[in-house]
Amino acid sequence: MKNQTYESAVLINATLDDPQIEGLISKIKETITANGGEVREVENWGRKRLAYMVNKSKIGYYAIFRFDAPTTIISKLERFYTLDDHILRFINIKLDAIALEQIEKNKAVPAQQIEAIVEDIVPPVKIAESEVE
Repeated sequence: MKNQTYESAVLINATLDDPQIEGLISKIKETITANGGEVREVENWGRKRLAYMVNKSKIGYYAIFRFDAPTTIISKLERFYTLDDHILRFINIKLDAIALEQIEKNKAVPAQQIEAIVEDIVPPVKIAESEVE
């Protein structure tokens, strides 16, 4: 069976302590690897204010998982998410080559923007020939 690349965005109840959230994230990683997947990366966005209340919560903890896995993993992963009371919402999507390329481009952009900002703030110093003498 061919492996596909997936992204899973999970909204976790933010009232949990940090060790509990980290434990839940590690359980999700274990579920992925136990079902034949390989985790590429995990983005922890942290606690964010929600646009509307979800299960009487105004704040949620966002975690994004990117992984390679067989197609059968999605149903198992969604069942895990559904049965866990601390997971408020989730979405799983399959990433194609164009999406993966865009993700890599987006990772490089912040460093370029920082360099451009620094160049605008601190222009290169030019010394006039008359000042050298």
